[in-house]
Amino acid sequence: MGLVFYRPSPRNVTLERARSIATQTPPFIATVAVFVNPSGEEVEQVIRECGVTLLQFHGEESPEFCAAFSRPYIKAARIRPGLDLIKYLAPYAGARAWMLDAFHGDLWGGTGGTFDWSLVPESATRPIILSGGLTADNVVDAIHRVRPYAVDVSSGVEASKGIKDAAKIAAFIGAVKNEDV
Repeated sequence: MGLVFYRPSPRNVTLERARSIATQTPPFIATVAVFVNPSGEEVEQVIRECGVTLLQFHGEESPEFCAAFSRPYIKAARIRPGLDLIKYLAPYAGARAWMLDAFHGDLWGGTGGTFDWSLVPESATRPIILSGGLTADNVVDAIHRVRPYAVDVSSGVEASKGIKDAAKIAAFIGAVKNEDV
């Protein structure tokens, strides 16, 4: 479960709200702190106060910064034509996974837009988490075409920006579970 710590995002949570969610999360469900260009102090505070399982870095953080904390991390890349994804992500070999999301010049994820899935290389050296505009209507096709380790959804299961819709969540999960992927 992702907890977004990026103030400009409509999905941003306060430390207090994140702590409440994290302490109520059942066992065996990972809590992921999502950051965009945070300070080291901010990351440490979230780890200390919320006890998150994983860190996700969605900005321009260096490999050294991402690896500097007491939690494993996921590194996100915003995919666009001309980006050599393997070269871009190679320095993040210490990441548990690479998250691939749609590029938008002014936004860091949660755009609701997809990207050209043919740009995902088959030679990735880390597990791929596919993100970016996934919905119940396109997730099965995305899985068949990309063969990711996992999928990530946010805007595709929202009633409005930052507000999740239980029926859309159920439809998304159902689409994945009911398909031979």
